[in-house]
Amino acid sequence: MARAAVTVKTFPRPEDAQGGLPAGRFDRYGRRMNDRPATNLPEWTVSEISGALKRTLEETYAQVRLLGEVGKVTVHGSGHVYIDIKDDRSTLSCVIWRGNAGRLRFRPETGMEVVATGKITTFAGQSKYQLVIDQLEPAGVGALLAQLEERKRRLAAEGLFAEERKQLLPFLPEVIGVVTSPTGAVIRDILHRLADRFPRRVLVWPVRVQGETCAAETAAAIRGFNDLPEGGAIPRPDLIIVARGGGSIEDLWGFNDEMVVRAAADSMIPLISAVGHETDWTLIDYAADRRAPTPTGAAEMAVPVRAELLMRVADDRRRLVSGLMRLVDARRKELRSAARALPSPEDLLGGARQRLDMASAKLVHGLGRNAQRHAAKLAEASRRLARLSPEARLAALHARVEGLGKRLASAKESDLRAARRQAAERRTRLGELIARRDRAAQVALARRADRLASLWQLAASFSHEGVLARGFALVLDPDGRPVRSAAAVAAGTRYDVRFADGHAPMVAADPEKPRPTRAKSEGPAGGTGPQGSLFG
Repeated sequence: MARAAVTVKTFPRPEDAQGGLPAGRFDRYGRRMNDRPATNLPEWTVSEISGALKRTLEETYAQVRLLGEVGKVTVHGSGHVYIDIKDDRSTLSCVIWRGNAGRLRFRPETGMEVVATGKITTFAGQSKYQLVIDQLEPAGVGALLAQLEERKRRLAAEGLFAEERKQLLPFLPEVIGVVTSPTGAVIRDILHRLADRFPRRVLVWPVRVQGETCAAETAAAIRGFNDLPEGGAIPRPDLIIVARGGGSIEDLWGFNDEMVVRAAADSMIPLISAVGHETDWTLIDYAADRRAPTPTGAAEMAVPVRAELLMRVADDRRRLVSGLMRLVDARRKELRSAARALPSPEDLLGGARQRLDMASAKLVHGLGRNAQRHAAKLAEASRRLARLSPEARLAALHARVEGLGKRLASAKESDLRAARRQAAERRTRLGELIARRDRAAQVALARRADRLASLWQLAASFSHEGVLARGFALVLDPDGRPVRSAAAVAAGTRYDVRFADGHAPMVAADPEKPRPTRAKSEGPAGGTGPQGSLFG
């Protein structure tokens, strides 16, 4: 038979805690459990040992710089970033709080070599230590370049650098938007070069061109220029220039940020990138519609030289005037040559005049012959009109009416004879139908009379009057209802008794009283007869 398992719970006794006795383990009945040997080592709680370790690590490693390779990277929904930094033998868990993560100049990615600065601390919830990173930097330019190449490949695969996305620059923009620092030499160079070439209205969107907020401010400036309404209080630029002076790769890193590249690629306003010197390339250069080697070069791309345009216009005007003069001279020479080749007015009108004289001579004879032809046609028309005169047509119509009258009289006589014959036939037919109707009515009436007589005999056989005729009587109560049993008769009640030849009122007598005798000669209604009263 199996034994039941016994569970022993341990808990400190209150009296030991109050009396200052050393804490120990006790069973469920409060008895001390001396299951371990006595020792002089102090006893720690879990929280105490965790706090001591945390203080020791934070005091000993309050500020460390760690070189390693980025492993797993996790961005929490709260904004904190959890990463692993490792080498060939060990891995250290690290955390970047949200405030510090927002100030990072680059995004840590797996495989990147970095230098992390922070303090070592513990996380008691998992009994582990970790590095709280205050600052994270790439380990040298090689890591940044590797990250830059990987980002460039990824954005190019999305088509952000495709040539078909790029727009043509306007020939002479009215308003130019410049995204740069308002205090640097870049904006002065751009304004000076625009003033030298072709003065235009310039809108400056001030941004930081270096540091943690450079990328966000630059992207917001590009999108802000695109969001300006047409015809608003602030004019919408026809061209955007994003400009910055030269610097190291770290200084220009903000223009390699993905949000800046996407803002430049999405810009509906043509955009010129002028970041750094001619040898400096950033990702915004690939997404922009044009890349300028320097900010001054961007100003030269934006507008033409006004003096050159004036010279070109003047030269085009001289060439146009000279060409028009040569064309007029050529047309004048052609007109003179054509005029010499044309005949004189007398030569042009001579033939026409001769043809007119010949036609005039033929006109007299032609008019006579034409009058004769028209006279013959008129005579023929008169003869035709005589035949079609109203008198002739009226005589023909009279003759036709007389013929139609004769035909109508003949047809009327024949129709009258046919109608009379048809009426006689219909009268004969009607007499026959009336005779048949009378015979059928008599037969049907006889049949109905026989049927009615038989039904009347049947009803008489079922009538109560036949029963009364055989010597029976019908007793009715004061309400006129028939009395069907002797139990329904009440003494002293007046009843109506019906016979075959009439009715007589009767009063019911009490059955316990002696009934008076009647003479045999009295009838049913108090008269003489062989039958006495029904009620005594």
